[in-house]
Amino acid sequence: MNSNKILFQHGTLGTLMAGLYDGTFSINELLSHGNMGIGTLDVLDGELIVLDGEAFQAKSDGTIVKLSGKELVPYAAVTYFEGEKYELLENEMTSEEVKAFLRKKMRSLNTFSAIKIKGHFKKMHVRIIPKQEKPYQRFINASRMQPEYTQTDVEGTIVGFFAPDLFQGATVAGFHLHFIDKDQQFGGHILDFVLEKGVLEIQTLETLEQHFQIHDETFLKSEFDETNLHEEIQESEG
Repeated sequence: MNSNKILFQHGTLGTLMAGLYDGTFSINELLSHGNMGIGTLDVLDGELIVLDGEAFQAKSDGTIVKLSGKELVPYAAVTYFEGEKYELLENEMTSEEVKAFLRKKMRSLNTFSAIKIKGHFKKMHVRIIPKQEKPYQRFINASRMQPEYTQTDVEGTIVGFFAPDLFQGATVAGFHLHFIDKDQQFGGHILDFVLEKGVLEIQTLETLEQHFQIHDETFLKSEFDETNLHEEIQESEG
């Protein structure tokens, strides 16, 4: 068991928002830092879901692919998940009701928390960012063309993180959650859902380990414009 309670993050959301989509860190390297997490793939090709030490790619055509480990990511975050608080959710709840419940159950809103919800969902609504081609546009423009998918009566697992408002830009302030169904056939970045019943696990994280892409010349030489960063994150994250 890992007792360090570390959130390891490669890249930042801010650089992703600016259009730095080239992969700079391998899935194998990422999995050496955690067994649960989220992110995106090289050239923004879909959504990354890491669950129980395995990595999956939700592709823009709606399919799910199990990754070999050689694939690259421009941005991803993982932790060694050890749920500290368990809650049995037996009443139907919307995604907003679940988030409100989480805010009450988390140890603090001033630190990072890892979230896992395994259950049965009356509805799951996700989006999947499509693969990009150079010259890359800003993330906000790519997100406006993202396909969305909805399934009803589906079993699966939500994974993701809560981040304090202070870290907006480094990551997503608030909740950033992805989903994968039990058959590994459906998933993506969550827009909204209705939970019928499930088990919620929360882990309070003590350390943020921020890993930068120092071998990427584009990152090293880029000048970033943060003027509308907050608004762009709010819109693109749904």
